[in-house]
Amino acid sequence: MQETQLRRSPSTIELLLDADAEDAVRAEWDALAALGVSSLAGHTSPSNRPHITVLARVDLPPLDDGVLDGIRSFPITLGAPLLFGSGDRRVLARGVVPTAELLDLHARVLSLAGPGEDAPHIAPGEWTPHVTLARRLRVADLEAALAVVGGDIRGHVVSVRHWDPGTARITTLATLPLGQVE
Repeated sequence: MQETQLRRSPSTIELLLDADAEDAVRAEWDALAALGVSSLAGHTSPSNRPHITVLARVDLPPLDDGVLDGIRSFPITLGAPLLFGSGDRRVLARGVVPTAELLDLHARVLSLAGPGEDAPHIAPGEWTPHVTLARRLRVADLEAALAVVGGDIRGHVVSVRHWDPGTARITTLATLPLGQVE
């Protein structure tokens, strides 16, 4: 008898955006949905928020409370659209302009998690920070989709969370109030 292994989804460490930036991304999700093309607007789970994934790993160790204390909110810019994947369906995302603060936080989270089998697009030198707009977007719908993606979205990273799809649990690891921006 052959043993079947289930493929587990990776847990993630994610950066959340301030309310205005999140609303701007959600408006793009809604605009894509209004066109009748793929969009994250239809995914209504509480875990589905615009975010930047900094770590994705199947066997992510728990991070201790307070390990991210002292991190301050910092500005981010969601820039040009990006496509990931191959074939006739792709992931449509907005690239995030790398900054020293973003790259430092990415390195810190990877260091805290220790070695492990990270998703290929997460490793230093391979990481492409982004905020996803649509999954499985038909290439044939790309022109229409790009027409509703606006200019740069400027905002701040205000929270760090851990998403565990195995338990459907969201844990806030750090809250970075805007009042702390220097």
